[in-house]
Amino acid sequence: MTEYGIILFHNTTSAMQAEALLMRASLTVKLIPTPRELSSDCGISLRFDLTLKETVNKLLESAHVNIAGLHSLTGK
Repeated sequence: MTEYGIILFHNTTSAMQAEALLMRASLTVKLIPTPRELSSDCGISLRFDLTLKETVNKLLESAHVNIAGLHSLTGK
């Protein structure tokens, strides 16, 4: 089982901004539908390697990207 970080957003614009920012930082991220067990205002979330949580958080904060939450999720 792999652990992923999942970032929830209030809107699609913020999700797209976060994806572009993290990809420019050479991080592997993927836009995914928001998992049902997590609530969000937006149906799109961003998945990333959970070991990079601190880096992701710092990048998002420094760029003032508005997020609804950051969670961990175990997947296949």
